[in-house]
Amino acid sequence: MNTKFDRGWRIKALVVLGALALLALGVGLAAQTQSAPKYKVDCDWPKPLPNKWKMGGVTGLAVDKDDNVWVYDRPNDLTDIELEAELTPPIADCCTRPPSMIHIDKEGNVIGSFDPPQGHGMAVDSKGFIYDGNSVNGIGNVRKYDPKTGKMVAELPHVPDRQPGAGGGDAGPETPHVPGHGSAGPVAGFIRPAGAPARPQPDAAAQATRAAAVAAFRAKYPPTTPMIVGGIEEVRLDEPAHELYAADNYLGGRVMVFDMDTFAFKRGWGAYGHKLSEITTDDKDREYKPNGPMPKEFRGHLTLNVSNDGLVYAADRMANRIDVTTKDGKFVKEFIMAPWTAIGGSTGGVMFSPDKAQKYLFISDLTNNHIWFLNRDDGKVLSTLGSMGQNAGQFYGLHMIATDSKGTIYTGEVFAGERVQKFVPVK
Repeated sequence: MNTKFDRGWRIKALVVLGALALLALGVGLAAQTQSAPKYKVDCDWPKPLPNKWKMGGVTGLAVDKDDNVWVYDRPNDLTDIELEAELTPPIADCCTRPPSMIHIDKEGNVIGSFDPPQGHGMAVDSKGFIYDGNSVNGIGNVRKYDPKTGKMVAELPHVPDRQPGAGGGDAGPETPHVPGHGSAGPVAGFIRPAGAPARPQPDAAAQATRAAAVAAFRAKYPPTTPMIVGGIEEVRLDEPAHELYAADNYLGGRVMVFDMDTFAFKRGWGAYGHKLSEITTDDKDREYKPNGPMPKEFRGHLTLNVSNDGLVYAADRMANRIDVTTKDGKFVKEFIMAPWTAIGGSTGGVMFSPDKAQKYLFISDLTNNHIWFLNRDDGKVLSTLGSMGQNAGQFYGLHMIATDSKGTIYTGEVFAGERVQKFVPVK
């Protein structure tokens, strides 16, 4: 027996096995330390708006097939001091009220616009038609527009009644614009000015009257109502399936799916994949405190997006969570993000990285003013982009997020931000 040869063979085998083990360990560590893509702000985008326009708060953002950007803004956010160029004669060089829908190309030039009622959420299809969630007389719905003419060509089925207590913000009353005169500003309904008296609380009789009106409305329009009942928070298109997804804010939020061609209702669900018939009208099922247990139903400001592999990511901003289901509403998993966040919540708009597998989630955060980068598989937070501020690359009311085919990120801000920004990938 050749013991020297046997010993040498065993030593070589151990060396090979050790090398393989180190290689496996290195691969594992690399996977664990993998980070999200990196971005830098493009300070030259967009170019100054024409016609002395001053943009209002951005409530919708979409990229078309040519990688140009549609911006849906709130002209009613502008104040008197921002509209002084409209007066006759003008008393300042700037500004004037913009249209609510502005088309901007990749270089930052305005290439089109039209002026639908302001609202919340939008999408654009491969033929260029615009679908936006707007409000007319306080009643929200998704309407389809021809961008060349600015005319509405279709709308989703919706109830004819306004929810009790609905109003303000996107659902503000439609009033004629008086040149040179604006509103109290984009945060007037959210923040009490320093020194202002506290808002009076309704007396018991007024509270009882409102509660009765809400109960009557919910009895008339139960959660199974197969049309839009509340306001729209988000609009998404699944063109291969010819389906339109709308986030209806009724009862904290309902995911509603319609045929994209006929606008006929197809299906819908609530939190954790609850069937519409399982959604409760008890507001206690929507109660939530930061770091507390998740509410049974969606709490509020529901946005969504649909991945290439057929999953629906519904971000319940007021509860700091992302609900993941199949396209039929079967619950898959839940991601909880920045659960300490109060007031406006953390989980805003949902976008995906541009790779075929859509490995990362990009989440806009109104309250913490970050873009969060998450592993789409497990929801693990990898990094953030941005902080509160008014410099380029910072955010003040980060509201909307969109991506183009090359992975460029576009953002839209409300509150004091009232602007769009462009972030390009860097190595």
